[in-house]
Amino acid sequence: MKTKKFFVGAAAIGLAFSLAACSGGRAGGSSDDAGSNKGALVGVAMPTKVSERWIKDGNAVKSDLEKKGYKVDLEYADNKIPTQAQQVSNMITKGAKVLIVASIDGGSLSDQLDAAAKAGIKVISYDRLLTGSKNVDYYVSFDNYKVGVDQATSLLTGLGVLDADGKKTGSKKGLNIELFAGSPDDNNATFFFNGAMATLKPYIADGTLVVGSGQTGFTQAATLQWDPATAKARMQNLIAKSYSAGKNVDGVLSPYDGMSIGIISALQGAGYGTSSKPLPTITGQDAEAASVKSIIAGEQYSTIYKDTRQLATESVTMADDLLNGKKPEVNDTKSYNNKVKVVPTYLFQPTVVTKDNYKKVLIDSGYYTAADLK
Repeated sequence: MKTKKFFVGAAAIGLAFSLAACSGGRAGGSSDDAGSNKGALVGVAMPTKVSERWIKDGNAVKSDLEKKGYKVDLEYADNKIPTQAQQVSNMITKGAKVLIVASIDGGSLSDQLDAAAKAGIKVISYDRLLTGSKNVDYYVSFDNYKVGVDQATSLLTGLGVLDADGKKTGSKKGLNIELFAGSPDDNNATFFFNGAMATLKPYIADGTLVVGSGQTGFTQAATLQWDPATAKARMQNLIAKSYSAGKNVDGVLSPYDGMSIGIISALQGAGYGTSSKPLPTITGQDAEAASVKSIIAGEQYSTIYKDTRQLATESVTMADDLLNGKKPEVNDTKSYNNKVKVVPTYLFQPTVVTKDNYKKVLIDSGYYTAADLK
């Protein structure tokens, strides 16, 4: 799927060229351009409404852009690559001056990005890095490697291998864990997995942790499109093949809350979740309401909170700067190589959430109300 490309129709390209001619160059390239960008159209492409977080992201970006006086074309692609490709093409045809894109497959939009560049449209890659194209101007995300480190560290803490201060307890050996990774077409998934594995490998090497299935590679652990049903089916398969002789699963590295819910369902179906056979320590990401409720109920152990309001605010600030002839602020110019260029990036830091701190992190910050989590 990464190599499959979707082409913009001739009419769309023709109009894109005419827009470039009318705009006099790339959006935000000069003070004259900035003056013509008042009330400009900004295209916002989001991957899906299946995940709660993308709905929040899309709504937040749209709201913040409209507050600044811009028109917004917000589209969700139902996790279908051709749909997203067509949506982005349509945004170009409609005359968008900036595109904010959270991709389904980071490498599938090369032709659309080429057309955007020819039309003078700046592109901001939103949380998922757009790959294989020089026509990606900025990237806004969280420190994705650290997300993986934090997930693995919380797994170790939940298992009792580390104490609350991150110090080794030395009291645990031979704990059985299983590893899950995100979608192979999402550049972030490898950052998460690599950060987690760098943290877990020493404990696997000394026998503190044992991967019961032996499946320790990214390809083995990957879950296409982060699908909860796929994660559930794989967990069921792992239990049947590797844990049918009285051996129990003690921990599961899960990179995303939706997958964690699927994994928990598989485990409960296999008899986990009782006083005699408790659920393993299970991680997650995105602080989705269903998983926070699961954490409160003592099922899922942790999640990684990424305040997507920060992403929305920063992407809108970047777009506004570009449309007003300013250079957006970044804080990382080395980490995110999209296979063609290192994309200037603004990174935020993630936060581990457990039952002990969810009120302070999620409710006191206004991300959720107490009623949201009942």
